[in-house]
Amino acid sequence: MSKYLFIDLGEREVTTYIFVVRKGAFELAESRKYPVSEKNFFPFDEVNDHIEKVYLSLPLGSLNFRVLDLPFSDKERIRQILPLELEGNILTASEGVIFDNIVLGPSNGERHQVLVVFVQKAVIRDILEQLKSRNIDPVGITSLELRHAIKNFSIEKLLSPVTLDDNDRSALASEEIANLTINLRRDEFSYTRDIEETKKSLKFTAVLIVLFVLVLSADLMVKIWSARKEIKLIKGDIRRTYQTIFPEEKNIVNELHQLKSHMKELRGKEDSFLGIDTLSTILALSAVDRQDVILNELIMDKATVTVKGEAPSLTSIQHFKSNIDSLFTSTNISDSRASAQGKMLFTITAKGETSH
Repeated sequence: MSKYLFIDLGEREVTTYIFVVRKGAFELAESRKYPVSEKNFFPFDEVNDHIEKVYLSLPLGSLNFRVLDLPFSDKERIRQILPLELEGNILTASEGVIFDNIVLGPSNGERHQVLVVFVQKAVIRDILEQLKSRNIDPVGITSLELRHAIKNFSIEKLLSPVTLDDNDRSALASEEIANLTINLRRDEFSYTRDIEETKKSLKFTAVLIVLFVLVLSADLMVKIWSARKEIKLIKGDIRRTYQTIFPEEKNIVNELHQLKSHMKELRGKEDSFLGIDTLSTILALSAVDRQDVILNELIMDKATVTVKGEAPSLTSIQHFKSNIDSLFTSTNISDSRASAQGKMLFTITAKGETSH
């Protein structure tokens, strides 16, 4: 559960309020009072670590005021011109004070009434140093009496502030936590702990990101090295397989490209090999009455069967041709001549499929 500490610094005593958040509202959980001395505004030990944020209220008597009429109402813009507006209107130089402003409302015509609140930098410095020694770093410095005074504002409320009881003060404190009326913790006294913690968090995150990138890079390098090694092994296997398929080839540059070239060559010869029933043709020729004809060579492709052989006479060749006419759609003796041994060498060309 989030806890918020509100330190209410009075003229004679300091009160601490601890608020917790319940149902979206700040609820008072604890309050304590301590006496104040001129040298020690905060007679209590350091705040425990469970406090999320600390706020400080200064008594109205420690603050100084000026009321200005300005032609605009933007608080940031007003804050920028205040050093010039205050110069000559305060006893010390504007560089020696911390100031904030409250826009009270419209004045004459289009002008706006602005309440300027300021305090000596030395006062803020002394207060922050005392709090720092107790490990306390308030996010904002405001004033409960000022918040009460600007309700139905009048100068008299600033000059003669009313006395507020504890219930009123704790109620105003919860309102201040929700929305500060003023914040004198600015310029060189600005609250920076959240910024520093954010910077530390960002630095830690950056270190984690760098470590993650390094680990990821190392893992990626290992994977790349393993992949390259595996690719090298695969390339070696491909080359050995290619050399087994084509042992006559010596100039191997790109196995894949050369294999594709061989495949393209084979596809060009596809028509020459598909559809040839070699065994049926051989069986059919072996069943024919050949007499003394001897078959020496059989050449086949998809469209043509060429039979080469020798016979004792031209009549034997004619007889053999007549016997195979029934096996093919057409046959003819394309060549016949006498050999040195007195035999007749012949070539018969047949077309069409063998009959079964």
